[in-house]
Amino acid sequence: MSLIDCLKGTAAMAAVFALSTAWTAGEAAAQIKVGSVLSITGPASFLGDPAEKTLRMYVERINEAGGVNGEPLELIVYDSEGDANKARTLATRLIEDDEIVAMVGGSTTGTTMAMSPLFEDAEIPFISLAGGIVIIDPVNPYVFKTPHTDRMACEKVYEDMQARGLSKVGLISGTGGFGKSMRSQCLDVAEDYGIEIVADETYGPRDTDMTPQLTNIRNASDLQAVLNPGFGQGPAIVTKNFAQLGIAVPLYQSHGVASKSFIELAGAAAQGVRLPASALLVAEQLSEDDPQRQVVVDYKTAFEAEWNRPVSTFGGHAYDGLMILVDAMRRAGSSDPEELRDAIEQTSGFMGTAGEVNMTPDDHMGLDLTAFRMLEIQDGDWTIVQ
Repeated sequence: MSLIDCLKGTAAMAAVFALSTAWTAGEAAAQIKVGSVLSITGPASFLGDPAEKTLRMYVERINEAGGVNGEPLELIVYDSEGDANKARTLATRLIEDDEIVAMVGGSTTGTTMAMSPLFEDAEIPFISLAGGIVIIDPVNPYVFKTPHTDRMACEKVYEDMQARGLSKVGLISGTGGFGKSMRSQCLDVAEDYGIEIVADETYGPRDTDMTPQLTNIRNASDLQAVLNPGFGQGPAIVTKNFAQLGIAVPLYQSHGVASKSFIELAGAAAQGVRLPASALLVAEQLSEDDPQRQVVVDYKTAFEAEWNRPVSTFGGHAYDGLMILVDAMRRAGSSDPEELRDAIEQTSGFMGTAGEVNMTPDDHMGLDLTAFRMLEIQDGDWTIVQ
């Protein structure tokens, strides 16, 4: 399903936005209020900023093409600065003051988990843009997500390690919500893939040197590979320290660093690093008959032309969330939150930047492991591992 399909049968109106102080643009009052709380500034801005830009761009395009079911969208965006307590306060504002019908946002696992009970209680559908499996497991009726889970990332990495004959693995994980959750998932599924964790180290969000932890990992018996669950600047520091110590085994990162900014931060040390990510990062490298190619090429082209910056998977998660919601509105013929919830849960065959989405009452993400691509950084860019 493409953006064009999502926009059929709608009438034009200017987009309305609010950012942090709820500033608005556009003369006419929109009728379908969609909320978003994102980490636009702060340590997780690399997640929230491209998501905010994506939502702004596509709501404007949707409204210019006619809105949804003949009604324009009003997008109300607040900046949590990556703070879970602030995110919860802003979510309350969206529910009680702004009276939104749905939410597309939540840049991190921590902010998402702080907000999700509020949307559950208010019975307003919430499509999160964060990675932790805890967001959708166990399933909450009104909570959904678009990115691949951290558990899937562990499984995809372990599949690649198996193919390379690697089984003795050292973990170095961030202690934030995502890193902590992914570490737990990687430990949980290791035995399924014949992986033995021979070292298990962590680092805090303010740490600027991971040399001591990596030295412990380097000294582990029979070490064959290292995996770093985490996001933000931490993985770039790990990657640089890893190279400085001359650790002569493969280094894997998570989809939490799937943007060009990671390569820029890590520099030459990123050479050869592997990670699971969506096809968006290698859009033009996909074969012409790949069913995902057109979606990711179109989004990449539009985003980079509009904002003059490289695309990231984090903006792609926002695209998927918004388009899943618009598709649900169109199918439901309504913006009633309960009807939207039901329609989102019935999403089937939706092709997004993360892959084909097929949700069920037991699966509020709808992606399988084939939606991940294994990538390797070569000469400062992404390549597909064949």
